[in-house]
Amino acid sequence: MNRLIDIFSFSEDSPLIFTQANFWIFFAVIYFVYSILYSKKNLRSAYLFAISLLFYYKTSGLFVGILLFSTVNDFFLGKAIYKSKSVLLQRSLVAVSVIINLGTLCYFKYAYFFTDSYNYLFQTNYEVVNYLAQWANTWGAVDYFTIDKIILPVGISFYTFQTISYSVDIYRKQIKPLNSIIDFGFFVSFFPQLVAGPIVRASDFVPQIRKEISITKEDFGRASFMILKGLIKKMLFADYIAANFMDRVFDVPEMFSGFTNIMAMFGYSLQIYGDFSGYTDIAIGLALLMGYKLPVNFNSPYKAIHCGDFWQRWHISLSTWLKDYLYIPIGGNRNGTIFSYAFILVFTFLGVFAVSDYAIALSVTSVVGGILIVTLFSTKLAKHFNRNVNIMITMLVGGLWHGASWKFVIWGGLNGLGIVAYKYWRKISPYENSNAWYVILWKIALTFVFITFTRIYFRGNSMDHIQRFYEQVMTNMDWQNALIVLWEYRMVFIIMLLGYITHWLPYSTKDWIESLFIKSNMLIKALVVMIVAIICYQTYAADFQPFIYFQF
Repeated sequence: MNRLIDIFSFSEDSPLIFTQANFWIFFAVIYFVYSILYSKKNLRSAYLFAISLLFYYKTSGLFVGILLFSTVNDFFLGKAIYKSKSVLLQRSLVAVSVIINLGTLCYFKYAYFFTDSYNYLFQTNYEVVNYLAQWANTWGAVDYFTIDKIILPVGISFYTFQTISYSVDIYRKQIKPLNSIIDFGFFVSFFPQLVAGPIVRASDFVPQIRKEISITKEDFGRASFMILKGLIKKMLFADYIAANFMDRVFDVPEMFSGFTNIMAMFGYSLQIYGDFSGYTDIAIGLALLMGYKLPVNFNSPYKAIHCGDFWQRWHISLSTWLKDYLYIPIGGNRNGTIFSYAFILVFTFLGVFAVSDYAIALSVTSVVGGILIVTLFSTKLAKHFNRNVNIMITMLVGGLWHGASWKFVIWGGLNGLGIVAYKYWRKISPYENSNAWYVILWKIALTFVFITFTRIYFRGNSMDHIQRFYEQVMTNMDWQNALIVLWEYRMVFIIMLLGYITHWLPYSTKDWIESLFIKSNMLIKALVVMIVAIICYQTYAADFQPFIYFQF
């Protein structure tokens, strides 16, 4: 009983994590109640909304108030947008939704980034003050929030994008607003995907809220398979290799050879895939157990044959969101806008200034500005420039979404350059239309290596940390001891090899394995569950590894 009380009460030291036993006790309890009342639609929505708020409270404490604020705000704005007969008023209300949501996100996520950038640019010494916490603390006798720093609420990037898409889709007449704030709150806060995605569109999820729930034997088998697959990805292919190899190398890259640093980067590509894809698999499985379908978020991304293909396979819910709500509105592959031109000039200046000096930043920005002026007189050049600028903006914003640091902007920019470069390369490549296995293998390998090594800006703790990584790779490869490294970390590399092999298996083989599990009897399923549990337990770290995307 005491453990149940601990599980259902807030503690900063024990959030509900999919890989911990406490979560599965929590889920067993709430699923038992759900199995009793799932046929009553109103009660079902209210129950899942309440459970989702409890889950978020367990994860983020009183920051659940931010989630409720976002829910109430966009519920009533959505209704107002739908009822308004004036296009100007509709656009104004959408703008209010976007400003409030992005303003809240920027306050919690980007306050330090913007302040530090401003201080660096203008040589000032402004400090971030948590005015919101100060104001909140005045309402009670107890100081509920720390005021010396701004803490990022878990999952705010995900549910903020969901609520923005809801308002925009109503404006575009793609959906009608929900009549019940309980139903809308359930959509925004559905706990399996609340803190780390996938980003769910209202047009995909809202129709499921009022449907009759029917969980077939096949659904149960597929859901169980997704959960088990997710646990293996997270605990074996992500946590084990991180705790036993990568974290040691990335903490002090100068203490390891360039070869070891490179192997750590390849390990990190598997870790971040296993971590994020594993979370998504578990989330999809949990939702399916309750009769709801979440969107596919990964499609074997390391099978991609170019950078653009990779971003159609990786974090699909974010990539498609950025395409529909940013890339296309700012002009897509056809037009440029004042916003896109201003954005690229500002980011060019700030990006170059961050790694160089004022004179060079001004010179590079002037060149870009000159190109912009030339495009006004050349339709052909404008077409190329506008498309590429919009791609770069989308990828820069995508990088900034992942983290409030210039290293994430650089990471996004490098991926944008990879997409743009391939668009031109494919026009002259003699192998573009070849289906030969060695050509495809080469494309996959080249794309994988490019994606892997841009991630040093994603994983590195700081630009100095990244610099130390490059110094080791450039000056201290230490090839003569490479075999010793492979042998000393042999179990890690065996698991890495196993992880990549399973990732690169043909789709037909993966589908056959899934179908075999789904069609098996309950005894076989129970045996598989036991085996997976033993494997995961044997690799379990004493200090749990939080999901990487919790920080976003």
